Amino acid sequence: MKQVATKYPNNALVHRPALISYIVSTKIKNPAQLDAALSFLTNTGPESLDIGKFEEACGVGVVVSIEEIQSTVAEVLKENMEAILEQRYHINVGGLCGQVRKRHPWGDAKATKEEIEKKLAEILGPKTEADNVKPVKKKKEKPAKVEEKKVAVATAAPPSEEELNPYTIFPQPAENNKVHTEIFFSDGNIWRAHNTKEILEKHLKATGGKVMTRFPPEPNGYLHIGHAKAMFIDFGLAKERNGHCYLRFDDTNPEAEKKEYIDHIQEIVKWMGWEPYKVTYTSDYFQALYEHAVELIRKGLAYVDHQTAEQIKEYREKKMNSPWRDRPIEESLQLFEDMRRGLIAEGAATLRMKQDMQNDNKNMSDLIAYRIKFTPHPHAGDKWCIYPSYDYAHCMVDSLENITHSLCTLEFDIRRPSYYWLLVALGLYQPHVWEYSRLNISHTMMSKRKLNRLVTEKWVDGWDDPRLLTLAGLRRRGVSANAINSFIRGIGITRSDNSLIRVDRLEYHIREELNKTASRTMVVLHPLKVVITNLEDGKVIDLDGKKWPDAPADEASSYYKVPFSKIIYIEKTDFRVKDSKDYYGLAPGKSALLRYAFPIKCTEVIYGDNPDDIVEIRAEYDPSKTSKPKGVLHWVAQPAPGVDPLKVEIRLFEKLFLSENPAELEDWLGDLNPHSKEVVKDAYAVPSLATAVLGDKFQFERLGYFAVDTDSTPEKLVFNRTVTLRDSYGKAGPK
Repeated sequence: MKQVATKYPNNALVHRPALISYIVSTKIKNPAQLDAALSFLTNTGPESLDIGKFEEACGVGVVVSIEEIQSTVAEVLKENMEAILEQRYHINVGGLCGQVRKRHPWGDAKATKEEIEKKLAEILGPKTEADNVKPVKKKKEKPAKVEEKKVAVATAAPPSEEELNPYTIFPQPAENNKVHTEIFFSDGNIWRAHNTKEILEKHLKATGGKVMTRFPPEPNGYLHIGHAKAMFIDFGLAKERNGHCYLRFDDTNPEAEKKEYIDHIQEIVKWMGWEPYKVTYTSDYFQALYEHAVELIRKGLAYVDHQTAEQIKEYREKKMNSPWRDRPIEESLQLFEDMRRGLIAEGAATLRMKQDMQNDNKNMSDLIAYRIKFTPHPHAGDKWCIYPSYDYAHCMVDSLENITHSLCTLEFDIRRPSYYWLLVALGLYQPHVWEYSRLNISHTMMSKRKLNRLVTEKWVDGWDDPRLLTLAGLRRRGVSANAINSFIRGIGITRSDNSLIRVDRLEYHIREELNKTASRTMVVLHPLKVVITNLEDGKVIDLDGKKWPDAPADEASSYYKVPFSKIIYIEKTDFRVKDSKDYYGLAPGKSALLRYAFPIKCTEVIYGDNPDDIVEIRAEYDPSKTSKPKGVLHWVAQPAPGVDPLKVEIRLFEKLFLSENPAELEDWLGDLNPHSKEVVKDAYAVPSLATAVLGDKFQFERLGYFAVDTDSTPEKLVFNRTVTLRDSYGKAGPK
């Protein structure tokens, strides 16, 4: 009533008695209705009141049930799950309430808030120390540039154009005549890297104005999830603009490269759903790169150097020129030719670009263009004994392939001046360079060097170990390319800092995908024998288990057969000797419902040699199903008298590292989780699982999502747990 007295519009005083009567009769009973009524009366003024429109405007007679609120809250939380998992208890609850209120404007606001807080607690579990830390308020900043990260918040605002299409931040090829970057020299000179009109027109004629990108992995290991982000950006931009993306192998270091890695990369790119325009190699351009190196020497912008690696490092730190920096051009030309012909020993000479040794940017300190390596090349053979460096070759091949957008991670930002220095020096076409934030995920390792060490030192079971976030490991674990790409899209294409993404966020996308595609079945990991004493010997009842929660009930394909016999097996953790009110499993004298079957009641416990050794449970089943126990158990039965259920091997995986960010640790190998892999050799499964083949994925009820592993044989199937269920397993287990 206070609002009626203080906020009532003066231009509609004549209608105040009518409003008060609606409030007294509780036809208007919540703040949202009152606000709507005051707004309506403000616009009506002293004119006659249209009761029908008034009641419609402020929701008179509209009843929003608690069930409707619960259903809508569930929908809103699902839509905002990424932000919830990332921000946890720092999520804007008011924003979530606003989204529910938008769909149910007349719903009980208090009930809505309580339901949201209840569900958040179920999703996130107990608060951690980080959750209790009050976030520091940031000063108001200027509007973010288009390339900066959009903070994930739960609001009712519609998604931005960039969220709908993350590639809108990139310019069109025809716009590539603008200044890319300024190259500052220590003597005050400045080069402004950009394409001239003539160079750009030549480029556009060669490409037809299409977007041309490249995904340029080095074939020295297996690809990980960070490369999935690079693929999403490189291939995705080309696809969105109806352009082309090369798969280009950056094969400038023959000592670290193998055909195994080349084959893997081509295969995994295809698995991720991308189709390269062409597969090329930096080594395809070795002749052109060599000729440009000769041109660079002739221009006085490169020289042959004889400093050792240690001397080069020392001179760079002291910003001193090499003693051979100003040697005559003809002398460098002859020495470079000798290098090419194999007349100079490995390590005795390099070709260096004459950039700016006094520059504050160390990536302008006369970078090495060529070094001598008497190592056959996996793609080019033994034709060359000098190999270009990444810094020399990468920008040049981008230009030779008419790449419109050269996209890379932020650590290459400081190399941008060097990238453009070389192209400006040679008068070549300059692609648009743009760096994005590197993908870092908690409890794992993303460094290819450290991944290689984990593999070669056998800390893990190969590059495709399901505990690794290599793409081969994720695939073997049962993760789909679609789930990975969905995760990458959700993160966005940004130039924000390299913040650590919680692995839970990836798992959310995996669950979302598997919930739609993985059929349900039952497996018991640690079997406990249960004898049904009131079921006659030899009798087997064939029951129907449902493959999908919402599958049509009248279709045979919606079901799988589950035999029920005198001997069944439940999880050991689903039985307790001592019962409690908050426990819904089986206990002496207590009943539980077998999924798709009957209620059973424990009548006797058979012990082994000691009181903790329970070898058998005896129970009676209720064929009429009149009893209604709260607990529901998964189970497996003998398919025929005296025949054990189908035996399968189950591999359970946890986070590979104990710390969120093991990369920061000096002893990162000491942080390996000793319980990251558990092998259950003799789990029991329902008979229908015997036909599973590689590529099949299932939800083992109450246990999680599982996929057939490559180690499976006709004699024994092996399943990897891809991810747990959202509700943690074991609520009915020992406390």
